[in-house]
Amino acid sequence: MKLRDELPVDHRLATVYRYGAGLCGVTLLVFGCLGFADRLSPFDTGGTRIAGLSTNGLLSLISVVVGLVLLAGAVVGGNTASTLNLTVGTLFLLSGYIHLFTLDRSANVLDFGMSNVIFAFVMALLLLTFGMYGRVSGRLPHDNPYWRRRHPREAARASLEARRRARPSEPTSAAGSATAGPLPRRPE
Repeated sequence: MKLRDELPVDHRLATVYRYGAGLCGVTLLVFGCLGFADRLSPFDTGGTRIAGLSTNGLLSLISVVVGLVLLAGAVVGGNTASTLNLTVGTLFLLSGYIHLFTLDRSANVLDFGMSNVIFAFVMALLLLTFGMYGRVSGRLPHDNPYWRRRHPREAARASLEARRRARPSEPTSAAGSATAGPLPRRPE
């Protein structure tokens, strides 16, 4: 399925996407600002810890930038926030795997520790869950645009039935045929 802007602007799933981006964005922003407040050097790999995670100035900068991007996505909302959650979640997942293999090596310029790797995987899980919510599920409601796109025949049938129910029923005669109005008068 391609990610398209299929949701209406006021759809209830837009709130989930917004809250997910906002929650994760605020978390990263706070972590990054705490790193700046501690005046860390950009490429220090000495093991400075903030909130249980090892960090340096570069990781703080990246955290602030990504946090601001997620907060901007939360402000925009809708499919933009969902797509942003999916993208950033995927990047966190990749970052977790990459840094898992660079622990205790000179390539670890962001001073990642095992707690940072676990945090990256947890953040990836949160962002991917918020980004995919309503797009990937076994029991989507039939008014969900993603369900309608995956099941076009059933969606057309449900739409037709809904239109039939919305129309007032037409009066029928004893023979069962619909009448179009009063019968014409015979000339006398």
